[in-house]
Amino acid sequence: MDRATLPGTSVELALVPEIVADADRRWWDAGVDELPPLSGRRELLLEALESFSHGTVTVGGIGEQSADDFRTTLWRTAGLPGALVDRWCAMLRDGLLKKGGAPEPDGRLALVALPGNTFTCLESACDQAERSAGVWLRPSRREPFSAARFVAALLAAGWPAQRIGLYPTEQRVLHGLLRRTDRHVVYGGAGLAASVRHSPALILHGPGRGCALVPPRMPVDQAGAWLLPLVAADAGRFCSNVRTVVCETPDQARLVAGALADALDALPPDGPWPLTAFREPAAAQDTARSVHTRLRPGDRVLTRRPPVALGAAGDVYAMPQLALLDGHVTGTADPHPLIGHEVPFPFAAVLSATPDAARAITAESLFVYRPAK
Repeated sequence: MDRATLPGTSVELALVPEIVADADRRWWDAGVDELPPLSGRRELLLEALESFSHGTVTVGGIGEQSADDFRTTLWRTAGLPGALVDRWCAMLRDGLLKKGGAPEPDGRLALVALPGNTFTCLESACDQAERSAGVWLRPSRREPFSAARFVAALLAAGWPAQRIGLYPTEQRVLHGLLRRTDRHVVYGGAGLAASVRHSPALILHGPGRGCALVPPRMPVDQAGAWLLPLVAADAGRFCSNVRTVVCETPDQARLVAGALADALDALPPDGPWPLTAFREPAAAQDTARSVHTRLRPGDRVLTRRPPVALGAAGDVYAMPQLALLDGHVTGTADPHPLIGHEVPFPFAAVLSATPDAARAITAESLFVYRPAK
């Protein structure tokens, strides 16, 4: 009976009240020892991912859903283009194929709280499914369809229903799910990360603040070609995307920023690195504006296209942006608000910094990129 409308759509998502999670945990404690052993987990997961990517499965609340239906749904509700869905499906399967030996399962009940920016984080659901007695998935309320399809694909492959659960909830209920599970994998931004750090047995995937270090003698055109996919791939939605580009001198920063801005301006929404569409025009405006509101005197946005644009079919896009930060960063007492700024579209801030300041920036980044020698 508890429902929420997905942003920018008329689709309603049924929410799980905390009292249900509490009852389910008590059921789990009473019955987990009676569950039959589950063998061949890696093979079942691979079969499920094949169905997830290409098959027709029965999704609770939706019914039969083909692979084309899934892609159409993600485009209409979350603005994810089919080419990006194909890429992310392949990444999920390749990631599982490249894993080492399967871990020895234990008796724990795991929680995986997923983000709305990409369903490749279902990789953590696969990992916990292999190592845990049971897994509860909390999907993003912005994009719950991929998690629901993943659960349906697991059930179709023969995964026991008692060992997998889907718990769409309000944000406040997440803390209740954390209390009622034994191991937790949580994805989210800085605000969510700060609110759950106290939880035990927690693996937290917060802001990545991807950073690239440009060598002093690297040719400008070579630097631009190296940086473009780091900034623009996967619609700029991964925590590993580069958000900050650090050069050694202001002149180098100016030249690299100009080349990268030109390359970002040349990217079409439906090109080799497609953009995602916004189903709420106001949200596109707000997230694009977040760059400009963080500019300081002397900073310049070098990309020339409007921050928000309409596609040929009237779809709304937040366009790639690049900011050149003024001056030469020498300290860390007053960090620039655009350093490590994460938005759901390709964006980078280019700056020059002293070696000490560059080390301080990279220390705050989970993903630091240097060109291969």
